[in-house]
Amino acid sequence: MIAKYGRIFSALLIICFSFLTVEGFASTLPLDQIKAGMKGKGKTVFEENKIEEFDVEILDILYNIAPKRNIILAKLKGEIFNNTGVIQGMSGSPVYVGGKLIGAVAYSIGDFAKEAIAGITPIGEMLSISRDGTARSSFSPQIPFKKNLSLEELFEINKEFLVPRSSFLSEGQTFAPLSIPLVFSGFSSNAFERAKVFFSNFGFSPVRGGPSGQSLQRISSPDLNLHEGDPVAVQLVRGDIDLSAVGTVTHVDGNKVFAFGHSLYNLGAVDYVMSKASVITVVPRLSTSFKISSTDALVGSFAQDRIPGLFGEIGKIPKLVPVNVQMMDTKGNINNFKIEAVTDKILTPALVNLSLASILSVEERSLGDLSLELIGDVYLENGMSVHLEDLFSGSFNTSGTRLSNLIAAVVYFLINNEFTELGIHRIDLSVRTSEEAKFSYLEKVWLDKYEASPGERIRIKVYHRTFRGTTMVQEVGILAPQLPSSSEFQLVIGDAASMAQVEMSQYKRGTFVPRSLNQLIRVLNNLRKNNRIYFKIIASKPGIFLKGEEMPNLPPTMKSMFSSPRAAASAPTELNKSTLSEYQLPLPYVFNGAVMIPIKIKR
Repeated sequence: MIAKYGRIFSALLIICFSFLTVEGFASTLPLDQIKAGMKGKGKTVFEENKIEEFDVEILDILYNIAPKRNIILAKLKGEIFNNTGVIQGMSGSPVYVGGKLIGAVAYSIGDFAKEAIAGITPIGEMLSISRDGTARSSFSPQIPFKKNLSLEELFEINKEFLVPRSSFLSEGQTFAPLSIPLVFSGFSSNAFERAKVFFSNFGFSPVRGGPSGQSLQRISSPDLNLHEGDPVAVQLVRGDIDLSAVGTVTHVDGNKVFAFGHSLYNLGAVDYVMSKASVITVVPRLSTSFKISSTDALVGSFAQDRIPGLFGEIGKIPKLVPVNVQMMDTKGNINNFKIEAVTDKILTPALVNLSLASILSVEERSLGDLSLELIGDVYLENGMSVHLEDLFSGSFNTSGTRLSNLIAAVVYFLINNEFTELGIHRIDLSVRTSEEAKFSYLEKVWLDKYEASPGERIRIKVYHRTFRGTTMVQEVGILAPQLPSSSEFQLVIGDAASMAQVEMSQYKRGTFVPRSLNQLIRVLNNLRKNNRIYFKIIASKPGIFLKGEEMPNLPPTMKSMFSSPRAAASAPTELNKSTLSEYQLPLPYVFNGAVMIPIKIKR
């Protein structure tokens, strides 16, 4: 009985598989059998989800436009092309001759062409993508540690990787990959305009989409299908805001999908979200027409981003970085935002920066005061975490941009660390907003004594003026260090940026590079905050700066030991002045200012 049911189950599986792979049996026509003058048909969607056919006439074959790369030159015919030319969003549209698949529409002759002359990527070159390796290949360069990384800096860091897709010349004409409509849904105008400048340089055509708010549910069985000619989206960000590159499915072989006919970024092995898409309409333009699209259900993941196109698998769950943002105003009103960004060493920090900047500017104001109080946690897949607290204040865009830059820097240095492969499990951010400026400026510092015995308490009053002109006083006490009589030490009082400058001068280093993962995590967990007054006592004591750590007030024998070439893996920096103690005082304001006060030890 068990054997009988087993045979029935096996038969059902074979039947189901045969339905899934029916398109996989579609035959292909090799490049050497394609001749000028042949007539064929193409498939794409011009509206909603209706796959339509259009006529194709083969004009010629351009061989070796790049090493082992060829292009089939063809004219696309149909009433729609009389007004549009080759349309952005058609990338990947399959073309058939005699019912056999020859390749994908992928190139066009620049802008303002009078006829729809397209370049077709041969299907043989596209099918070779699936044989490429699966090891992750994208990476960002190692850079000195920074607390903030702007969107502009992230693109500058990776400019050698994020290059425009290659074009080629034939008889004086430039053939370029079709620009890919990059649909921004739910993004603020300011975030869109910032991103538009950069993405346009990399072969994308940024457009504003409709309302987002897509469910973050995973794959459901009725959605497990794509057909040749269907619109398909590469979702870089999904959820309450959406950022998707939209193209067309070229070939489906079981659960294997080939699309676009050219690369997105040519990053090699990737893990992009593969989602269904729907074409709203085609917008005719004198330069280059494009499809306006929206994304739909997640169906799988793209695993390869190569010159001949993208390859992915239906049913495979992509690895994403969840970001949860809770925003609360002074009245206690709460807005929750949930997004997921693709996992990629190059793209993820920029996508997180861009998404947060958009979420934080949800009210669409560019003028007026705004303060953002952040409490956040970045949870890592190895069980470690980074806790963040800070305050940002300024005009509306400024505070949101600075907060986004902080999170982007943390993400960048974690996933691009040189010590181990490290994934981000989740990012949780709680942001309290208030429409007021919360600045404070140092006015003066008063000490009850400028000479003290070792261990004697020194009273300090720090006078600072708020943005509205109110003077406030913070009173603290410190103990004079154990130093020889008649010696001197310096009391440094200042904001986070000023303390960093003091340390750069003290350590004789303009940059800092973490030497271990534990050190990186420790540094990120102890980032100096904007809403703190920092106190540092520095004295003329021998010490060294080794592997990113200050080793202060060392006895001569210890200093010699650590400075020995046998003991030091990297060259230490000898310090004439060492940090004897540090303190910090929280404020409800972003503090600005610094002062250095000399204090003597009594005889």
